[in-house]
Amino acid sequence: MFWRMIKGALFRQKGKMLMIAFTIALGASLSTSMLNTMLGVGDKVNQELKAYGANINVLPKEASLLDDIYGMEEKEGTVKNYLKEDELGKIKTIFWAYNIVDYTPYFNAWVNIDGSTNSTKMVGTWFNKHLDLPTGESIDTGMIRLKNFWTIQEGEWLNDDDTEGIMLGEVYATRNGYKVGDTIKVQSKNKTKDLVVKGIFNAGSDEDQWAFVPLKTAQEFEGVTNAVNKIEVSALTTPDNDLARKAAKNPLSLTIKEWEVWYCTAYVSAICYQIQEVMTDSVAKPIRQVAESEGDILNKTTLLMVLITVLSLIGSALGISNLVTAGVMERRAEIGLKKAVGASNGKIIASMLTEIMITGIGGAIVGYFIGLGLTQIIGYKVFGSAIIPAPMVIPIVMILILLVTILGSIPAIRYLLNLNPTEVLHGK
Repeated sequence: MFWRMIKGALFRQKGKMLMIAFTIALGASLSTSMLNTMLGVGDKVNQELKAYGANINVLPKEASLLDDIYGMEEKEGTVKNYLKEDELGKIKTIFWAYNIVDYTPYFNAWVNIDGSTNSTKMVGTWFNKHLDLPTGESIDTGMIRLKNFWTIQEGEWLNDDDTEGIMLGEVYATRNGYKVGDTIKVQSKNKTKDLVVKGIFNAGSDEDQWAFVPLKTAQEFEGVTNAVNKIEVSALTTPDNDLARKAAKNPLSLTIKEWEVWYCTAYVSAICYQIQEVMTDSVAKPIRQVAESEGDILNKTTLLMVLITVLSLIGSALGISNLVTAGVMERRAEIGLKKAVGASNGKIIASMLTEIMITGIGGAIVGYFIGLGLTQIIGYKVFGSAIIPAPMVIPIVMILILLVTILGSIPAIRYLLNLNPTEVLHGK
């Protein structure tokens, strides 16, 4: 009998029920899209930010000490202390190896070009290095990926096996009148060699005054092997919290439980620590302005998604409240009759909520799938790739819709409780 009454009520009020279902579907779709985007946006935003360079510097201990004391890297003529080139592959063997997006080493050589008395900084690096890892895997990394925001004004990027080529910064090339195709004489204490200008780049920084060559070429001019001055690493990281900040000051101050949580979370300090574990005599330091900016952007993006979700649910609750209250007022004669023949307030409320819940479930299911579509539209329009739906969003959305439906029904329930059957049946 109960379910026959529910069925009859749904069909008699199909117009209002469809409006309630539409309101709930709207709230569910926005909640689903925002929550899925919020849970999947971290890596997407990080990937976007990786296009603007590295967020970790790895230096030899001596060079790191100079940087800490004087705020600068070692200059020409300072004591040399290098990292080992043959250990570079180990960076991709740490616990958070898959969070290491790109990295490249640098080796600085000070040279005189075309007989100039002023030394020029020539940087050896990887441009597009194919690297076989100790794990048996292989990767391609280097400047082309890490510095993809650089603009090649003339020519092209160098190849790592090009021992005859050199790239010049736009400022240096303009100041000295060099263009692509020119042959220049490069001289150091250990080597003299003619190199051909293969490219002129604009980096928008001090690097525009430098020259770049493959790593091996720079090492030859300094007369060393298996050596790099610095490594820049681009890693996907989790925004810092109190635990990460505590660990950054002193990892040894952590308890065993704190250590496990910190070490197994992609905090920038944890990734730095793990890099130091595999690189001999190294100090890995986050580039704070980059790392902190990433965390701020992620936190603000998450907050924005939460606010949109909350506002959409509040709007749904207000819409449901108006529609349900209007429906109860239209049915006051029916409700008054039920009360007059002995139906309790509890049974009438249960009947009303059942009608709304059935309608709400239908609306929530439709809204969920619409929300999945909105999630993918956001993913492709904003980030250029799909956002994988999070399974945990389903129970969250269902609980939120349940709460919104109940909250939206409270005004109608209050009206129902105050309804006097005698007055209603007498037309008052």
